[in-house]
Amino acid sequence: MAIIGVHAILFSQDPAADRAFLEDVLGLASVDAGEGWLVFALPPAELAAHPASADGGGYDLYLMCDDVEATVRELKAKGVEFSGDVTRQRWGLITAIELPGGGRLGLYEPLHASPLLPAR
Repeated sequence: MAIIGVHAILFSQDPAADRAFLEDVLGLASVDAGEGWLVFALPPAELAAHPASADGGGYDLYLMCDDVEATVRELKAKGVEFSGDVTRQRWGLITAIELPGGGRLGLYEPLHASPLLPAR
């Protein structure tokens, strides 16, 4: 057995708008998996397991960056809206991108050790 990657699914009220955002604003490459279903390449990923609340588990999806303030400035210059200011958590600096399809996509700069980023 070999795990070869992660396939994340973004459910959207307007998939076409979110696909355009992923391609045009974030610059993600894609392939057509058939009949116009685009699958986007993502940068390498990391996975953490956190305790769940009493009502069960769930998932959060965050894009990682090495400088959240600079990334927010770049994205705002492209017309991207955010759900709030950058806040500091114990584990990183976070905010959320407002997607055209009505969803949110987390954005964070980790303050913890990461297998993807050089040691700070």
